[in-house]
Amino acid sequence: MPQKPASERVRRSPEQVRAAVHQAVVDLLSDPQGEDLNIPAIAQRAGVSHTSVYRRWGSLDALLADTVTTRLERNSPLNDTGTLRGDLLAWARASVESIRTSEGRALVRAVVLSMPTSAHAPTERAQHFQRRMHSIEQIRRRATARGEDPPPLEQILDQLVAPFYIRVIFGLDLPADGYPELLVDRLLGSGNGPGPSGASTADQP
Repeated sequence: MPQKPASERVRRSPEQVRAAVHQAVVDLLSDPQGEDLNIPAIAQRAGVSHTSVYRRWGSLDALLADTVTTRLERNSPLNDTGTLRGDLLAWARASVESIRTSEGRALVRAVVLSMPTSAHAPTERAQHFQRRMHSIEQIRRRATARGEDPPPLEQILDQLVAPFYIRVIFGLDLPADGYPELLVDRLLGSGNGPGPSGASTADQP
């Protein structure tokens, strides 16, 4: 694909450039016949110079992490349902819907590809994924303010967040029905109801 003229690039705002670069990452990840994922290919697809991409993100690892967290924040808004279970269930349902899309699967692939490949990359990557952890912490803080007792962050990551990614990474389909409810109920200690094929206990938030 030919690179867009510089005259088109300079008209865009920094946020427009960032959105174009993120979209280029998703497009390249989603295209099985596409080019290898590298900064020059991403820059060409986005219509920006590769030097500007390096200047803004520093490395491919950091760019992938920023793309993932930004898209997940957009696709999984923090709805305030009034209860901890409702908030976690809304988050989990939004995550399931996102993962079922080709873009969502591409983002999971980006999580894997963003594993650090240089000495300074772990710090960059951690800074971007810290935004994602912050969203879970917001749910916990709201629950505490209501007088509820939320599980520790690590427990939420292990029992609610990780299962989605593990299934996609290993090519395992998400159960058709009831999976978010099953995970949330297990996390909160009420997981004695039916499995994913049936209705979960207290299905409504």
